[in-house]
Amino acid sequence: MSISTEQLAGRLIPAVPVPFGSDGLVHAPALERYAAWMASQPIGGVAVWAHTGRGLHLRAADADRVLGTWRRALGGAGILIAAAGARTECRTPAEVFHSAMAMARRAVDLGADALLVHPPAAFRAQADRDHLILDYHARLAEAGRPLVLFYLYEAAGGIAYPSELLSALLERPEVLGVKVATLDSVMTFQDIARRITAAAPGKLLITGEDRFLGYSLMCGARAALIGMAAACTGLQAQLLHSYWQGDGQRFLALNAAVDDLAQHTFLAPMEGYIRRMLWCLVHQGVIPDDAAHDPWGPPLDPAEFDRLGACLARVGILPRSSND
Repeated sequence: MSISTEQLAGRLIPAVPVPFGSDGLVHAPALERYAAWMASQPIGGVAVWAHTGRGLHLRAADADRVLGTWRRALGGAGILIAAAGARTECRTPAEVFHSAMAMARRAVDLGADALLVHPPAAFRAQADRDHLILDYHARLAEAGRPLVLFYLYEAAGGIAYPSELLSALLERPEVLGVKVATLDSVMTFQDIARRITAAAPGKLLITGEDRFLGYSLMCGARAALIGMAAACTGLQAQLLHSYWQGDGQRFLALNAAVDDLAQHTFLAPMEGYIRRMLWCLVHQGVIPDDAAHDPWGPPLDPAEFDRLGACLARVGILPRSSND
């Protein structure tokens, strides 16, 4: 199916990671278990092949396995958003266009309902960057699915789209809205929120702000597509529900818990957040420890695993020990 802005509004869409073994191969049993578990959570769908899912690095067979597994797990009720973009080794415009279009068409063939557009990082230094970015999005629209723009902080492979370029992209009829993931730039998020309200009120502001999720809702986000929701999903779903239902007291209590989780998962080294989310799934009994590897992530201090467990106990995901 294809989806509309109204269908995406009010939904929590986890950006899901891929369980890998220490051998660098997809841990297929863990992937199946994870997808079945997530399908039982209070979500509106999932996003695959995004930054959290290492979509620009996956081998074709692994990418197909991942999307196919999630499509089966969600059935027809859940929205499946697949990211589309150029593989990291692509440099020339021709290479970028070809790679991104191939990924988009494969996503559609495998059952994706919408495309999350990876920023074309290879265009950052091009003199005609903005023209190339507009052309890039126009070509991806030819795959026949609605687009979700992706404003991603540059350290993670994003591009700081100028206001005029972002406005031009939001004017495209196939664009549902923009997922904003600045990590720590509240001012940028506020500016984009104001621009959408003033110039594109029919488009969705979709929060990707794990480190200030609650505040991003207060700024006007009407959906959430976040990596932190890859685990402890029910907690974050309750936060969104409490805000949109106007339950201020519950929202404040839940916000404190979600912030605690964010501060233990989204911290330096920042690329380690993917393995930390997998570790959260290990603590929750969703996947085994030998499936919590990220082949492209940095090494992490093993003590972080225990600190995450203590955090999960504090926020009510795990039972507290008798020493707490």
